[in-house]
Amino acid sequence: MADEIISIRDLSKSFGTHEVLKKIDVAVEAGEVICVVGSSGSGKSTLLRCINRLEHQTSGEILFHGQPVKNAQKDVNEYRARVGMVFQSFNLFNNMTVLKNCMAGTRKVLHISKEEAFDRAITHLKAVGMAPFINAMPSQLSGGQKQRVAIARALCMNPEVLLFDEPTSALDPEMVGEVLAVMKELARTGLTMIIVTHEMGFARDVSTRTIFMDKGYVVESDAPERLFTNPQNPRTQQFLSRFIAG
Repeated sequence: MADEIISIRDLSKSFGTHEVLKKIDVAVEAGEVICVVGSSGSGKSTLLRCINRLEHQTSGEILFHGQPVKNAQKDVNEYRARVGMVFQSFNLFNNMTVLKNCMAGTRKVLHISKEEAFDRAITHLKAVGMAPFINAMPSQLSGGQKQRVAIARALCMNPEVLLFDEPTSALDPEMVGEVLAVMKELARTGLTMIIVTHEMGFARDVSTRTIFMDKGYVVESDAPERLFTNPQNPRTQQFLSRFIAG
């Protein structure tokens, strides 16, 4: 389709003899918010890392706007500028202030002016509620604050797609809400997002499509109002049983 941004076709990934992803087929259209759920070890994060080229698939292909994503570092860097990623461990530069963290990528990769990089950083830091902390170092921030800075930093690149790898899993429970609130606001802007999450309520409320993975397979993919109320696959039913019962 014309609006298909990322196409994953027959994707498999093995580490040695262990096959982590098995014949994955997923199409991501513009404006979709896709939440990927499943038990630990089901392949969710590996799928995201393949999409971001942090891992190379064993077979199959990933297309971006219909074109294969090449492996040359220059091509990967250009692709990552358009397909950003927010990690569970924040990955901020500990020797840089919040402001410089948000300006570094746009200056080095996009080569925009210092003034524009500053304006983008302030805009996105304001959006995530972190503008008062522009001169703080990461070591001075809580986990929730670090993750909000990481989201602002990713947004400064003006990505077409933003990937989130379990963005709340490293946070204390009281900090989870502040990060999910920022992500809910992002979802309302129409940004295309793929989110690996254990937050079932968030996935149900925010995603336009929810994917359930198990043992390396995409077992079920559907609108959340159907997946969470009437899952068709027995394994999906089992996984969501406690959530549905609650």
